[in-house]
Amino acid sequence: MNTPASRPLAVVHETRYRYDAPVELAHHLSYLRPRQDQAQTVEVHTLDILPVPGRVQQDLDAQGNWRSIFALSAPHEELVVRACSRVLVRGRHRDLDPAAGLSWEAATARLRYRAGAPYAPEAEYAFPSPYVPLHGLLRDYALESFTPGRPVAQAAIDLMHRLHARFTYAPASTQLTTPMIEAFEEKRGVCQDYAHVMLGCLRALGLAARYVSGYLLSKPPAGRPRLIGADASHAWLAVHCPGLPDNGGWLDLDPTNDLIPSTEHVILAYGRDYGDVTPLRGVIRGGGGHELSVHVTVMPWDDAPAQLGLPQ
Repeated sequence: MNTPASRPLAVVHETRYRYDAPVELAHHLSYLRPRQDQAQTVEVHTLDILPVPGRVQQDLDAQGNWRSIFALSAPHEELVVRACSRVLVRGRHRDLDPAAGLSWEAATARLRYRAGAPYAPEAEYAFPSPYVPLHGLLRDYALESFTPGRPVAQAAIDLMHRLHARFTYAPASTQLTTPMIEAFEEKRGVCQDYAHVMLGCLRALGLAARYVSGYLLSKPPAGRPRLIGADASHAWLAVHCPGLPDNGGWLDLDPTNDLIPSTEHVILAYGRDYGDVTPLRGVIRGGGGHELSVHVTVMPWDDAPAQLGLPQ
């Protein structure tokens, strides 16, 4: 079946915290508004917060991601943050030629420091980060795909195929605190682990690669209705391939599903790793223990039921 040139999607992401004791003061940061670029248009977006904060600041961070900052000064025992978006997604890599562009050796050479050389913005994604430290094991693993003279895109796609084939997707098998190298050695994890491991492989070679947070349009089993709130946020990565004409040379790759993202992926934010673009985080005073629930729905806009409460 051919992928459509564009697709309007509805995304609802609801996060609910229930606290054992009243929270007296809270400051929160969220990344819940999708990015806007040549391949993705945010046509409608709303962010509803209960209790209602006195002020919500929305701006762009250094990477061009939308973020919302809000504070709550009244005592509360529950926090609900609900983001709703209508996003028109277009295919990013419809005319991709993986054999085009520079070899991976030439790409890494461009990122090395040279006095007087022009600044390459992608270089900041070539270094280790808190969730993606450098490991020799990952470099050795990557070199099986990155043979001498091979174009970056071609080698990266091969690496994605290998990771997908050798890893097992295992929900709840890892936590945010699970070291990336442990997921690599166990060859199991969730989408975040797949993305972090592949980022580690690429950066170990000196290539620029960034973490991508977002959503994936899932398909219910044949003859079964789509479940509301049963989806989840998703993660993949993008590697910089100098010489590719589209998307500034950035090639998106989804190792969890072994595919190049197109019109079924909605991009929320870019970062060095998950820690840069956590959907919702904050600092609170009080609260004691808490219970967290997250419900995500991604579906074609025309199929979105009225009970989702989507903005028109």
